[in-house]
Amino acid sequence: MAGKAPADTQDTGPKSPAESMYHRLILYIRNFEAQLDATHEIAMGFAGGEAGVLRIEGLGYFDPDIVTFYGRDEEGAKTQLIQHVAQVSVILRAMRKVQDDAPARRIGFRLTTGWDGGESGDASA
Repeated sequence: MAGKAPADTQDTGPKSPAESMYHRLILYIRNFEAQLDATHEIAMGFAGGEAGVLRIEGLGYFDPDIVTFYGRDEEGAKTQLIQHVAQVSVILRAMRKVQDDAPARRIGFRLTTGWDGGESGDASA
């Protein structure tokens, strides 16, 4: 079953490799987003494949060893990448907002409030 993020990232005991990777990614995303200006949003580039760039809308995990990334590709198509923790290699990238008149979307602070991914919040694509 997909894991729900706790209210914060404090150590609550042993974690699976997937949950550990999930929490580390949240920390990296939060730090990266804190450095962005109002005209940029966060996206991920994925090394070692044809996955391209994903405008991050969320991430999740499936114990014990799967991490999932949700968002939109460069053309706006709904995208989900599923990877084993041993294969995760991402590049965080600042991309110009799609809509100039809308505020920049920030996800780092939302990832730890129980969001499981998918439009319905159920970790589906």
